[in-house]
Amino acid sequence: MTTAIAHPNIALIKYWGKQDRPGNLPASPNLSITLSELCTTTTVQDAERDEILLNNKAADDPKIAQFLQILRNRFALGPIKIESHNNFPTGAGLASSASGFAALTCALNQHCDWGLDATETSGWARQGSASAARSMQAGFVALVPPQWQAECVAPPAHWPLSTVVAITSQDKKQIDSGHGMELTRQTSPYFKRWVEDSGEDFAHAQAAIEARDFDALAAVAEHNCLKMHALMLTTVPTLAYWNPATVACMDVVRELRAGGTAAFFTIDAGPQVKVITQPQYSATVAAALRAVHGVLDVVVCGMGEGARVVDAA
Repeated sequence: MTTAIAHPNIALIKYWGKQDRPGNLPASPNLSITLSELCTTTTVQDAERDEILLNNKAADDPKIAQFLQILRNRFALGPIKIESHNNFPTGAGLASSASGFAALTCALNQHCDWGLDATETSGWARQGSASAARSMQAGFVALVPPQWQAECVAPPAHWPLSTVVAITSQDKKQIDSGHGMELTRQTSPYFKRWVEDSGEDFAHAQAAIEARDFDALAAVAEHNCLKMHALMLTTVPTLAYWNPATVACMDVVRELRAGGTAAFFTIDAGPQVKVITQPQYSATVAAALRAVHGVLDVVVCGMGEGARVVDAA
């Protein structure tokens, strides 16, 4: 029996769309922050047949089944029991697939004695969820060509920013990210331009992180987020993941920034708002978000660790 923990990551430079070839490869370079506080805990053990429990409920998950088959095409992996639990809403725009597949890959690597290093493990985790590759690493993490394996851009100590998460819904989204991305690639007239611009956004964000230039990072990350959601809105059928509380949180962040608080928002495929700020402002940001009508909970996160085994019997 082996247990691993992984944290979700929040993309500052998004990818939205996959390459039209095998490997579950993003269409563009992307960059994220790994979060503390939110986590997936996954335990694996040998079994007579495959069994999956998600948040204490039996699950028939096609993505996990497909991932196990991909692994079995390369490694020795017998029937396995998987028990996975998130301490945050699942499938609701908080990157549960990233932390979930990262924790699962980390646990299986140890349990089955595959001997993969962190770079190799990230490449396999990507086969389950592309963003899972980034959750294998701590701090600021990039997923870039040609290998599309996670690379640490800067460790947590380089720039220990805070992320304040405003949870505006517990519901699972109706259209998952994988399906949504493919719809966008096929139907949005702006998809090609999005991919072309992503490399420039990535370079600006990387330079801002290296220089610890908060204003520069805020400008490129927030605009990149809005461009991604513009893509979603021009998809057929339209992908509209926001709710009224999402929009209200965005307005609050703009007001805070106008008043001198260092803060910017980013939103993935869901209604949850993540506000990146400097640690001295995290309490102010959290209080402002809690006051927004429709916000169910607020979680303050620091820079998270990479995926890791916490128990191996």
